[in-house]
Amino acid sequence: MSAATGRDRAEPGRPPSAAGERTSPLRRLLHAVRPHRARVRAAAAWSVSNKVLDLAPPLLIGASVSIVVDREDSWIAPLGVTDPGGQLLVLGGLTLVVWILESVTEYLLKISWRNLAQTVQHELRLDAWRHVQDLEMAWFEDRSTGGLMSVLNDDVNQLERFLDNGANELLQVTTTVLVIGGLFFALEPSVAWMGCLPMPFILWGSVRYQRLLAPRYAAVRREVGMLNHQLANDLGGIATIKSFTAEAHEAERLERTSDDYRAANARAIRLSSAFSPLIRMIIVAGFTAMLVAGGYRVLDGRLDVGAYTVMVFLVQRLLWPLTRLGETFDLYQRAMASTTRILDLLATPPAVTSGPVRLDPADVRGEVVFDDVRFAYAAGATRDADPAAAPGDPAPTPDGPPRPGAGRLLPPTLRGLDLAVEAGRTTAVVGATGAGKTTVIKLLLRFYDVTGGRILLDGNDLRELDLHDLRSVIGLVSQDVFLFHGSVAENIAYGRRDATRAEVVEAARTAEAHAFIETLPDGYDTIVGERGQKLSGGQRQRISIARAVLKDPPLLVLDEATSSVDNETEAAIQRSLARLAVGRTTLVIAHRLSTVRHADRIQVLDAGRVVEAGTHEELVAADGLYASLWRVQTGEAATATP
Repeated sequence: MSAATGRDRAEPGRPPSAAGERTSPLRRLLHAVRPHRARVRAAAAWSVSNKVLDLAPPLLIGASVSIVVDREDSWIAPLGVTDPGGQLLVLGGLTLVVWILESVTEYLLKISWRNLAQTVQHELRLDAWRHVQDLEMAWFEDRSTGGLMSVLNDDVNQLERFLDNGANELLQVTTTVLVIGGLFFALEPSVAWMGCLPMPFILWGSVRYQRLLAPRYAAVRREVGMLNHQLANDLGGIATIKSFTAEAHEAERLERTSDDYRAANARAIRLSSAFSPLIRMIIVAGFTAMLVAGGYRVLDGRLDVGAYTVMVFLVQRLLWPLTRLGETFDLYQRAMASTTRILDLLATPPAVTSGPVRLDPADVRGEVVFDDVRFAYAAGATRDADPAAAPGDPAPTPDGPPRPGAGRLLPPTLRGLDLAVEAGRTTAVVGATGAGKTTVIKLLLRFYDVTGGRILLDGNDLRELDLHDLRSVIGLVSQDVFLFHGSVAENIAYGRRDATRAEVVEAARTAEAHAFIETLPDGYDTIVGERGQKLSGGQRQRISIARAVLKDPPLLVLDEATSSVDNETEAAIQRSLARLAVGRTTLVIAHRLSTVRHADRIQVLDAGRVVEAGTHEELVAADGLYASLWRVQTGEAATATP
């Protein structure tokens, strides 16, 4: 498999999931595992061989009865051995060979199917994750983490369980029907039809049960996604739960969600559990008919006793395994429900795609121009029942479901924004909450695409640039610092993963992080915990700056980098950022105006447009929106006489 598996199935201009809706999950799965066709054929061959050998003992039993009853005229006699004692020795040798080969093929089929299942599971999970990483930020914002985890983990594991056991079971049942049915008609056609009579009813019932079970297991997969969503949400907000003493409330919510999952499973189990008892009642008719009718033929001398013995044993081997079809179809339907979710995820086309123009970081000056940029976020009104689907998705169209949020946009955030960031200089963007400051950064990094106008980097439309190249020349220091579970050194080196320890330390010194890192229990090897929870906000911010220092990008973007730290830490971070900004283009998004007063140029946003621009002194003197914000933040407005 490759990361492009899902995208390759899509027809240009049409959501691939539409094609998926017209194709059975099994065919989609077979298409997805095409690179392993040779391994599938080999595993299937071992399954069939093992079942053929497994069906040999009744024939050997029939042969032994024939030797005892018919002696020189037994089934073994045509092999050239007429002495009954010699025939028994030949039969013993055949029995030994059959049992050895059956054991060998059982080992080979198990190791083949299990290794194939593990490989497919591994590759599907990686394909899905690589594809998910290519999807736009809006896609993530419309979905729950728990729902995605249920697809990437639970659904993939469910598919693995089917490939591990269910595929072999289906092949062996099919082999049993074909081999025994053929033997029956070869031995005694007049009785064979009685043993085979229940099979059409069993197969019809199996197909009928599949259709009834499919929607019930689809509901189970949706409910497990909701359960994962609830658990992930609560684990992420455990501090809030504790601070508001909401443990009992959250336990009740989880109980309701878990009970919904249990109820969905119960509905599926109630139907699937009825399969085997019903099939059993059909089977007993065929078994009894063959037992009685065949016995009468032996008594009348019309059927050899050895053949009768074989048929009695084989009819049980033919019909009783069919009772397990309920369990097998149960596993199959669970797997197909999961397969549909996985392959639908892989078939989701990215809305933000890479352009053809490559960038050399050494040639990037960092001049950025927003030219009449318009942008509105998509609305996510109501959560869909499936947490892996977009909340509030519109109803599917004949050509397939539309993109999340299509036709449902929030009021525009940017309304014809014209903004210039000069190369090699520091430009600040300020404004009240909701003015569109953070949206500017998201569009610059192409987390979203503009809905109107264009953004240029050194004269190139961002949509024409290679996405990896674009993001590699931008260093982002955000107010929401994310550190990965690992060491301090690993988190700093995330900015350049081939960096040496000396380069990591030098970056930390530049970010004024070296001193506090040295006081940690294991220095640079200290584990920071999930999301860096073992460190303070200021410490996490300085590691984030060190990460940007190490990346050494031509374009530096600072998003409220000092908004949540104390004054002393802010001063240290400001010194670090000042050193980092030297000689490169810097775009600063700030709410605190004191942090940008020394910027080369300040752009003031209001309602998605630039309403003022200039230096700090010029803007204060102009006595406009900036001056008003400045007075509020410095306390002049509060102390002014009414």
